[in-house]
Amino acid sequence: MTIFQVQDVCRKPGDSVALMSEIQNCTFSEIDSTILYKILRLRSEIFVVEQSSIYLDLDGHDTDPQTRHIWINNSDEPVSYLRVLSEPDGNRIGRVATSVEFRGRGLATELLEYVADLTEGKLTLHAQSHLADWYKSLGYVVTGEEFDDGDGIPHLPMIFMR
Repeated sequence: MTIFQVQDVCRKPGDSVALMSEIQNCTFSEIDSTILYKILRLRSEIFVVEQSSIYLDLDGHDTDPQTRHIWINNSDEPVSYLRVLSEPDGNRIGRVATSVEFRGRGLATELLEYVADLTEGKLTLHAQSHLADWYKSLGYVVTGEEFDDGDGIPHLPMIFMR
């Protein structure tokens, strides 16, 4: 099931760069290789270095044709990002990340609201436990017990209530 209508916002070589207010929404094969590198670097800076969590971020889901990569650029630098996986019973948000210098500006909130507006059916995520109240403020509810997602950081399963 395709969860998004593909929009012509994926950057191609020679295109002008997105302004910070534009949300980019692409599949893996549509992402410019330089932007892809910057997205993966952002994820690594946050999930591996900042959080001191040694795990393999590249899990094979990024290249799935149904996976959507959604981000906001500042000039040509991705500064806030998430991905959406298509699953048999709905969609799952993951890898929500915002560059340290751009936190507190509502960028991740903007991305999550964008995804909620465009997806149909169930929308779930595994929230880092210390961020549960923020996700609750956006309409998510906890659906189970706290668990370790394999990276040493406590997580809570959550679902978006429409």
